[in-house]
Amino acid sequence: MPFAVYILGLSIFAQGTSELMLSGLLTELAADLGVSIPQAGLLISAFALGMLIGAPVLAVATLRFPRRNALLAFLAVFVGAHVVGALTSDYWVLFATRAVGAFVYAGFWSVAATTAIGLVPANARGKAMSIVAGGLTIATVVGLPAGTVIGQHLGWRAAFWTVAIMSALAMLGVLAKIPAGRATTTPDLRKELRSINNPRLWLSYSTTALATAALMVSFAYLGALLSQTTGLTDGWIPIVLVVYGVGSFLGIVVGGRTADAHPIRTLYVGITGLIITSVLLALTAEHPAPVVALTFLLGAFGFGTNPTLNSRVFNLAADGPTLAPAFNVSSFNVGITLGPWLGGLAIGADLGYASVAWIGAAIGLAALGTVTWEQLMNRRPAPTLTTTKQPQLVH
Repeated sequence: MPFAVYILGLSIFAQGTSELMLSGLLTELAADLGVSIPQAGLLISAFALGMLIGAPVLAVATLRFPRRNALLAFLAVFVGAHVVGALTSDYWVLFATRAVGAFVYAGFWSVAATTAIGLVPANARGKAMSIVAGGLTIATVVGLPAGTVIGQHLGWRAAFWTVAIMSALAMLGVLAKIPAGRATTTPDLRKELRSINNPRLWLSYSTTALATAALMVSFAYLGALLSQTTGLTDGWIPIVLVVYGVGSFLGIVVGGRTADAHPIRTLYVGITGLIITSVLLALTAEHPAPVVALTFLLGAFGFGTNPTLNSRVFNLAADGPTLAPAFNVSSFNVGITLGPWLGGLAIGADLGYASVAWIGAAIGLAALGTVTWEQLMNRRPAPTLTTTKQPQLVH
């Protein structure tokens, strides 16, 4: 595997830490900026919105740019946004920096995916994407708790400075290892747009969004479930979250090894495992031992499908290597937004924290449906041409 692919994964780790760390810093942020905790929580929504829009917009805007230049530009803006965020005392300025940072982070994701795929042969695409996406998994395991600890002991601004420094170091790695040359063929926006006019591709996007939502609806409220329903003390919750992170890491490693050879089987196993895990989590939510074990499986099955979800779009849209994965990044963020929103509705209706796992199982069933639908479309026989005379070759 080219070392450049690992550099891209480490760059995602640096930026992904910022995506995740605010969930552990909302209390400090709210107190320092003089806003309510729900208002501080909107900073997370700003990040999700920025990513949702940024991926396709920047993928098109930088279509003719050398990929290394685009990656460096995205990282430079990301660093600048975090420097401004660390210095400001104005809530709305911080809100804007979150949106801008997420906007270019989404662009980085899109171009990084295209770059990684271009650096490896076709039979190693899933493994390459598991390394790139693995950066976010490491951010979950290491970045989230580390950012929270830094914020709690040195202030939330220190966490922002840490992300800015890590992202600046990532720029050095991109400058040193990502090829600088232009693409051998001129990107064609019309061809890119035609490539995404594929019903199977949009079913794949639907699978990405639904599978992500099925995971996130449980993960978003996992800490609250552990505290309010399972009855664990606050000291145990970070430990259980680490168990989730370890499961996520192992899931993405295994999923990366099966994505190329058995993509559909990987999706069926991963999503089915997520459904069963969600059902068992809902049924045993009041019992610590099974909940801890199921938290591990939640991460493993939830992240095990990511390499396939990321790499499959390149096979379904071979002529759209930039725009197709950009929409897939947006699909992930649709799921990241949809899952917690549905879970919040259930909790607001006093259905209890265990209800979010039932919702996750239901969304998982919908994801299985889109996989099956796409496979049925794939098996349809090609239309036959009825002609009265076959053309003859002339030598």
